[in-house]
Amino acid sequence: MPETITLSVKNSSDMNAYVARPEGEGPFPAIMVFQEAFGVNHYIRNIADRVAKEGYIAIAPELFHRTAPAGFTGAYNDFPAIMPHFQALTTEALIDDVNASYSWLQAQRNVQKDKIGCIGFCLGGRVSFIANSAVKLAASVSFYGGHMHTIADRSATLSAPQLLFWGGKDQHILPEHIQIVTDALKKENKDYINVVISYADHGFFCDERPTFHPQAAKEAWGMTKEFFKNRL
Repeated sequence: MPETITLSVKNSSDMNAYVARPEGEGPFPAIMVFQEAFGVNHYIRNIADRVAKEGYIAIAPELFHRTAPAGFTGAYNDFPAIMPHFQALTTEALIDDVNASYSWLQAQRNVQKDKIGCIGFCLGGRVSFIANSAVKLAASVSFYGGHMHTIADRSATLSAPQLLFWGGKDQHILPEHIQIVTDALKKENKDYINVVISYADHGFFCDERPTFHPQAAKEAWGMTKEFFKNRL
């Protein structure tokens, strides 16, 4: 059964996280699930549940814990309401959140300690990239991570292969932004897979957004499952 746990975060407020587990005793590989800019909402909890059904322990931390009440979520049609929380995030703070989630997984007796990965969407896509550069992972997946080109230099410390998904119709993340990321990965000789789905827009994986693209989502999920199966 899913549950909400509370984690201590370095130099910060406590952070709630949604946890979903597979059936059985394990031990299991694990995946950190990183939210969009709209919080650990129904969609993100559903992703964690789907991950658990694939045989992984899933944890989805509430990254807005410093500025928003526990359980905070924002509406997809009201971006201004979440902007203060989104803008308050820093890379350093996100690394602390990643470390808290990762440490919790490392402390669980039924987690395979060397088989931990992550997946994230939009804001969470960038957090997945940060996590891959900050802790020892076995796989990392980023869906249309915003502003990733601004942290492309973190490619130097990536520990795991990185799977990247982008929407070809995305007006927020431009081809030159993607190029900066892939150029950095090439420069550092990192293992990565770069997928641009030409017919998809930003947020194409989320079935609760108007840009949801069922075909693109199905294809991306199939590749994601195989990527995790191979690495975890």
